[in-house]
Amino acid sequence: MLAYGNQWRPRGHCILVSVLNQSSIRLAVAISIGLLIGSERERRKGSGPKRGAAGVRTFALAAFAGALSGYLQSEILLVTVAAGSVLLSALAYKRTAVTDPGLTTEFAVLVTVLLGALTMRDPLLAASLGVITTILLASRNFLHSTLKNLLSEQEAHDALVFLATALVILPLAPDHEIGPFGAFNPRKILGLVVLVMAMSSASYIALRAFGSRLGLALAGFVSGFISATATIGTMGQRAKRDPALQSAATSAAVLANVATVLEMVIVLLVTNVNTCRVLAKPMFLSGIAAVAYAAILLIRASKTPVTHEATPGRAFDLKLAVSFAATVSGILFVCAFLNRTYGNRGLVLGAALSGLADTHATAISIASLVSAGRLTPQAAVVPVVVGFSANTLTKAVVAFTVGSTRFALQLLPGFIALILAAFLGVWWSSF
Repeated sequence: MLAYGNQWRPRGHCILVSVLNQSSIRLAVAISIGLLIGSERERRKGSGPKRGAAGVRTFALAAFAGALSGYLQSEILLVTVAAGSVLLSALAYKRTAVTDPGLTTEFAVLVTVLLGALTMRDPLLAASLGVITTILLASRNFLHSTLKNLLSEQEAHDALVFLATALVILPLAPDHEIGPFGAFNPRKILGLVVLVMAMSSASYIALRAFGSRLGLALAGFVSGFISATATIGTMGQRAKRDPALQSAATSAAVLANVATVLEMVIVLLVTNVNTCRVLAKPMFLSGIAAVAYAAILLIRASKTPVTHEATPGRAFDLKLAVSFAATVSGILFVCAFLNRTYGNRGLVLGAALSGLADTHATAISIASLVSAGRLTPQAAVVPVVVGFSANTLTKAVVAFTVGSTRFALQLLPGFIALILAAFLGVWWSSF
């Protein structure tokens, strides 16, 4: 091992970096990138008078020209090389536009020039991007088949809406508290919308891949580690759109609470082992109650015939995603109002208020008090369970607001069992 900056790096990594710092090696990497991309294009070049203009040699030279401009550190030369490649590609495209109207090869030449220039600054990154570019070029048949045969027009539209929201609109949203009591953060609220869209899409993919009896249950459990509340909202939407999936969606929503319990144990274990130990019984009984109720619903779902579970539809409903974010934002506003009006009057009241928004943050805060010696582990049991129960109340509100009444009423016994099991564990811990 060798010291590299403030970190320890393997000896082999340091040697590799040292070798790649040599200009001759970087030029060789650039040519290799051109040969790699060019070899893929050569296979699709064809033969005869109508063959493609760019092959393995052309791409190798394009990468080499870009690398030379980077080596000479001349931005004017790089712009000239890039413009020249665009001009030559345009002339070549004019000759083959009728037989091959695609622009993939022409854009690939420009990308190769830029990768060649990048090689002189970061050869490892350039090589990685060169491999990715080649994979994209070689995946033509797979990508075309997927888009045309596996994705419906509505699914493709939903994918574009999601990407535009997540990659364009979300980063532009203000990231600071606004409104009464500073309860609203535009980026966080929009992040909830994106989160629900992502989870709904994940459940939709799982539904298409594994069917309603296994797909939704798997999606609900995994998504619960990200946000059980958002998962419940997503499953409520799914059940509202397709009543035949009622039991399967409800069992998935209950399994999201199993993930909440497991995550609670993990954060408590990391924050303070003693607090985790005294809360083991409440969390264990809550998890057992959630698993048992989910099993009952899964058995019921297995007896419900579903004849259209693989039919393409909508990956998510944007209106329902916005409705979920509005509901959670309203709950956060109520929490901010109560906290500003009444303050933190007692640990239990504070745990209940903060638990409405995030049960894990509440548990971490209380466990941190135990670690600081300001609270005994036994005294942390009731506040943590109260925060956990308050968060379950938030999930119930989301279930009634976003999902159908039938979905919420079917989910309600599971919530009640979850809370009662937690307090039964508190009573058990007192002995």
